[in-house]
Amino acid sequence: MFGPRDTRVRGWFLLDSYLPTFFLTGAYLLCIWLGNKFMKNRPPFSLRPHLIVYNLGITLLSFYMLIELILATWEGGYNLQCQNLHSAGEADIRVAKVLWWYYFSKVIEFMDTIFFVLRKKSSQITFLHVYHHATMFNIWWCVLNWIPCGQSFFGPTLNSFIHVLMYSYYGLSVIPSMRKYLWWKKYLTQAQLIQFLLTIVHTLSAAVKPCGFPFGCLMFQSSYMATLVILFINFYIKTYRKAPSRTAVKETPATTEIKNGFHKDYFAAANGLQNNKKAQ
Repeated sequence: MFGPRDTRVRGWFLLDSYLPTFFLTGAYLLCIWLGNKFMKNRPPFSLRPHLIVYNLGITLLSFYMLIELILATWEGGYNLQCQNLHSAGEADIRVAKVLWWYYFSKVIEFMDTIFFVLRKKSSQITFLHVYHHATMFNIWWCVLNWIPCGQSFFGPTLNSFIHVLMYSYYGLSVIPSMRKYLWWKKYLTQAQLIQFLLTIVHTLSAAVKPCGFPFGCLMFQSSYMATLVILFINFYIKTYRKAPSRTAVKETPATTEIKNGFHKDYFAAANGLQNNKKAQ
């Protein structure tokens, strides 16, 4: 469908055949389904040490990819507006090697969802979450086989920067003493939205003023990023912008107001006082 594959990535791990990527994606979806069934009547796992190590590892990998992509594209004299697939020589190979790690990181990030399952954080396993994880791994198999350098560098560079911030946040959130300092979660979502919009603009710039990069790939990437923008905007509105109606506020019992308006520890203490008064 896409024409001949890029011969420069022949023999690279997981790239010659689509079957490993397909089966790993299927195993990911199956683990979610079976894992939820397995955990249904079991207490959640804490996994705090595992989460700290995992998030630190992803943060360091993302930082490596960010720095290496900046250095490789600088060495190759990449054109920010539009960069073809073959003009930078060895720098193109260097970019492709980093983008392979970017592709491989997507299968590592399947563990995000597995940890949610084991910790019984079912509310976090949304359509957006699963769609994003499953599709990115498969799309980047295609990218590495047909367009492993050139214009493809921009999205991963931005995304690696976002992931340094995001996985640092996740790692710190596991440590109870650090949670009071983590007030910037919604700004991560805003940064992700800006990332998608910038990637769309960058992708379409190569369509407006072409440089030999495959046009169909540009259109597909723009369309896919548009779906992420829509889903992330919907998530942001539901999470941060949806204010309760006046009627709901008036009818809300005092205990619920305490629960929703204050920290859960405060609510527990207040609830204890209320129970003591009833006992008296």
